Amino acid sequence: MTIKEINNSYQHIIELLDEGILNTAFDMLHSLIAGTQRIGFLNTLTQLQETYRYMLRYYAEGTDDPLREQIYINLRADAYKLADEIKHQALLTDAPTIYYINVRTTIKHPIDMQFLINSMIEDYEIENMPNYEFSLDWLFHKIWTTVFLSEEDVNAIRATFNDTTCCSPVKCQFVSALLLGLQASFDKKKMYLLFDAASLTDDDETRIRAFIAILLTLYTYRQRIPYYPGIRHRLETLAEMPDFKRILLTVIFRFILSRETESITHKLQEEFIPEMIKFTAKINPNIHSDTPELSGNDMNPEWENIFSDSKLTKQMEEYSNLQEQGVDVMHSTFIHLKQFRFFNTVSNWFLPFTANHSEFKDMKESSCLSIETILNASYLCNSDKYSLYLSFIHIPEGQRDVMIRQMDSQMREMNKLQAEDLKSKRSKAESIAGQYVQDLYRFYKLFPRRSDLVDIFQWKLDFHNLDILKPYLSDDETRMNIADFYLQRNHFDCAEPIYEQLITHITDDEMLYQKLGYCKQMNDNVQGALESYLRSELLNPDSKWLIRRIAGCYRTLKQPENALKYYLRYEQLTQGNVSAWINIGHCHLELGQYDEALKYYFKAEYLEPNNIKAWRAVAWCSFLAGKYEQAGNYYSKIIDKDPHLQDYINYGHTEWALQNFHEAIGHYQSALKKLDNNSVQFRELFKQDIPDLLRAGIKQSELCLMLDAIQLEL
Repeated sequence: MTIKEINNSYQHIIELLDEGILNTAFDMLHSLIAGTQRIGFLNTLTQLQETYRYMLRYYAEGTDDPLREQIYINLRADAYKLADEIKHQALLTDAPTIYYINVRTTIKHPIDMQFLINSMIEDYEIENMPNYEFSLDWLFHKIWTTVFLSEEDVNAIRATFNDTTCCSPVKCQFVSALLLGLQASFDKKKMYLLFDAASLTDDDETRIRAFIAILLTLYTYRQRIPYYPGIRHRLETLAEMPDFKRILLTVIFRFILSRETESITHKLQEEFIPEMIKFTAKINPNIHSDTPELSGNDMNPEWENIFSDSKLTKQMEEYSNLQEQGVDVMHSTFIHLKQFRFFNTVSNWFLPFTANHSEFKDMKESSCLSIETILNASYLCNSDKYSLYLSFIHIPEGQRDVMIRQMDSQMREMNKLQAEDLKSKRSKAESIAGQYVQDLYRFYKLFPRRSDLVDIFQWKLDFHNLDILKPYLSDDETRMNIADFYLQRNHFDCAEPIYEQLITHITDDEMLYQKLGYCKQMNDNVQGALESYLRSELLNPDSKWLIRRIAGCYRTLKQPENALKYYLRYEQLTQGNVSAWINIGHCHLELGQYDEALKYYFKAEYLEPNNIKAWRAVAWCSFLAGKYEQAGNYYSKIIDKDPHLQDYINYGHTEWALQNFHEAIGHYQSALKKLDNNSVQFRELFKQDIPDLLRAGIKQSELCLMLDAIQLEL
């Protein structure tokens, strides 16, 4: 069998086991064994099949067997394990992925794990850092690539976790290796070791990482976890820790925030950076000139308005707010700083930062950022800290010193602000969790051989829906917090089902109905949104926000009469709201009551004479009412100020109704140019207005003539 056939067959077997279709799964396991010629597994498979047949026979005969459920659980777990073993043995020799390359290397050079751990601990001195790093890297790869750990290995790793003299970075690396190993194949022994690490009360770095690794593993194997009752028992024990729930929610929120990284990165690259370049040119247009100019310390007083009104200033405020909320805004900065040889090694992506790393041996002490400064930079994950240091190595020493002095000062100030933020808003656990999630994100997105990996950040990672976690997340307050966080981050598809579940037994919370309605509206379920809003209205009939939302839903659903009632109520509550008047006018317009519509449009224009929305409304309503001269006057004003595509088309309609053919053709051509001369798209837009043109007196026979005339003039 080819590698692709082995993987496809294995995946199909796992899907059958997930669904409980054991007989078919066993038949496919037979085929996989035959295809890969791994006949040593036949005895195990035969025993599983015989056990299942006996169980089915007793069940069919109606025999009461108190052990049946336990036997079935063990059978499913053993079947999963057998499938994993066969797959790994079949891929071991030839699979080209980074995982199997490292598996083969580890097998080829076996070293006793306990011996290597002892050697590594002895080498933990600055002068022996290369030896220490080599041993730690080898241990990382051994834990990662050992499909099923031996009891000896388990005992060695557990002893390391419990050794209070062993440094935290070693334990952190063991956790990451266990996580990657579990992503490659499920091993309950590795899972139990993660629970050991998550129970370390004297090492927050290790235990928070272990928490995250546990959650990711529970999610990865959510279909098979129920067949390992020991895992549920260990989770119950872990949940007895006083801060368990707080850490659990912290991790969940961090993964929700990670969903925004790509969009933030795109926005920074496409909007923020270009705007910064434009801004720099604006305040110093001669920046690239060779002509010397007078210098001084005084700033141009004209800059004050530039700073306060600029788009860049607003973007910087938004950027700062996102960073305060915990969004990963640094990813884009360090994307191109992951090309160093250092990042070709898997384990280095997870290594807690230290300036004593042997990669930095050639940098003078005076040329390094203060170790305290960079270690306290909670807004930088460990991977980015290494990127920062490695980038300095390639800068000439003189320039490096100047740059580092400036950066050290800036980072100290940022650290001070971050420290205040940690005291007031964020806990140490949040900072550690945020950094580790970012380290994981960079590994799965930027590792040179990332195509060999299954990108966990492509998954939904809705941990609150895992059955095994529901006992700890099922109370109303917790689920409301999760739903509100999804809502705050604009993940309406995830928030909606939680609100739906909450509303089944919380029937007197007006805000809950509003939130549910808003999610439905954002998910394009306008009818469902309206129903939720109306239920909220029964509890609070005077909410201006709610009345406006109900009115908007009725308009979207093409029910202008109902919409009008609510807009009139909204107008009474707001007393002279321009937006309300325009929307009231729209409702009258949709009801064919053009004179009434114009009254409200003119009221809006009177209060805000330069309101272009009011102009558009007056112009189109005037056209529909047959007041073409009035419509033309308003379209002329719109074209001079801020014309949209539809404005040119509507102005063309107006001039055509006035029999000003040349002017009409000119406006249509302007619209066509805005569409990059896409005549097909223009015709589609034009056809939507044909009923209005016919009511304006345009003959059916003229429609084709006008469309062709527009093309001819071009």
